[in-house]
Amino acid sequence: MATVMMHAVASLDGFIADENDEVGPLFDWYFNGDLPLSDHGPFGVSKASHDYVRPMWESIRVIIQGRRLFDQTNGWEASPPAGEHLFVVSHRPKPEGWHPEADVPFFDDVTVAVAEAKRLAGDGVVAICAGEMGGSALEAGLVDVVAIDVVPVVFGSGRRYFGSVDGQHLLEDPEVVIEGDRVLHLKYRVRR
Repeated sequence: MATVMMHAVASLDGFIADENDEVGPLFDWYFNGDLPLSDHGPFGVSKASHDYVRPMWESIRVIIQGRRLFDQTNGWEASPPAGEHLFVVSHRPKPEGWHPEADVPFFDDVTVAVAEAKRLAGDGVVAICAGEMGGSALEAGLVDVVAIDVVPVVFGSGRRYFGSVDGQHLLEDPEVVIEGDRVLHLKYRVRR
């Protein structure tokens, strides 16, 4: 059965973008080493980050992103950095004429998107991008694992890793703690 993992890079104070929707130095660590994270793309990281992130990326079968990230990345041109499938959760339809050849479905409900993603993922990983949509998935009890790459910067305000999630959600002790170059990789199971 698929594992549903919420994932993103965040500032030390828990933001995935600043108040202007800019990531600033959050992604610098993706380019500060010589080891590639995938066979395509510009990423080169330190050995510690490579040994953690590359197998994680290789286990991903489906990425689910919200509409804001889709618009910012142009849906990675229908070729996400990890995984074989990209799903988008949005109340707005796919932009007219956007990569008509691409099988990138849009869902207006995160629960339906996760169910379909788990079906496609088999025993692989469904990666849910953090933010409002990821927080909604956590609130709905759909997330099994929270993976966060913490960068040593304080934003003070911006877009929160868990969005505007309501209430308290307990996680287990970290099962992964890896120090990379300018990043700390953490992974927690969601307490059931």
